[in-house]
Amino acid sequence: MRTIREACIRGTEILRQNGIPEAELDAWYLLEHVTGISRALYFSDGCRELEAEQEVRYFDLIEKRGQRIPLQHLTGVQEFMGFPFLVNEHVLIPRQDTEILVEEALSVLKKEKGTVTLLDMCTGSGCILLSILKLMQRECGYDFIYGTGADLSEQALEAAGKNAEILGTEAVFCQSDLFERIDGRFSMIVSNPPYIRTAEIETLQEEVRAHDPLMALDGGADGLDFYRRIIRDGRAHLLPGGYLLLEIGCDQAREVAGLMRKAGFQRISVKKDLAGLDRVVSGVYDG
Repeated sequence: MRTIREACIRGTEILRQNGIPEAELDAWYLLEHVTGISRALYFSDGCRELEAEQEVRYFDLIEKRGQRIPLQHLTGVQEFMGFPFLVNEHVLIPRQDTEILVEEALSVLKKEKGTVTLLDMCTGSGCILLSILKLMQRECGYDFIYGTGADLSEQALEAAGKNAEILGTEAVFCQSDLFERIDGRFSMIVSNPPYIRTAEIETLQEEVRAHDPLMALDGGADGLDFYRRIIRDGRAHLLPGGYLLLEIGCDQAREVAGLMRKAGFQRISVKKDLAGLDRVVSGVYDG
């Protein structure tokens, strides 16, 4: 039987042989997931032997990671905005770039007075909606914000519902083909819709191409199909002076801003991510 340290070293070697970019880090995360061991305990007590069952499970996960199954699908969790979110093959794995959308929404909502209603279109795991609700309540002591998450995927909505329970956050989830089953108007609509050009999907990393849900990736021939529909139909679901915030691909700011301008949105702005790339387009609709 291997010690904890020996297992991690061997796991790293296997992942490197399979071309996993961050082999050492992934090997550690899988070890932590299987054993529950902390980093400090690993360094202080790395000579402790793995239990036989843990060793079998660990190397089974290492093998799967070597087959390019995403780490988050193996652990079942991805951190986003400091919160743990359950993820699976039915939802897009939350990415750090999307935190820019949450931060931009928070900067707007913290200035609002009275009751706020929020719609997260294409909600997936619910990470955007639930993070906004949780942080508004935690940082502002603000209880007058009501959130709705919409998605076409029943399985995604099931994951979002579980995440709401885990975070202790109330939200309404609706199965809908964009605005098909959405009633009422909202103070803000946020969305990270599918925006990859169809022809580019085959060029994505295998972890994304083969394991993220295709319906969460494919934005049509020019990547703008969902933006057109959300911008066009979203107007009828915004209160006067309501905000629309959209995550975009780094080369889509001009086109998406143009679509919003033509649809009558005002105060259109573009927010960059930490890498200096265009990431969020926002605008206000006065009706």
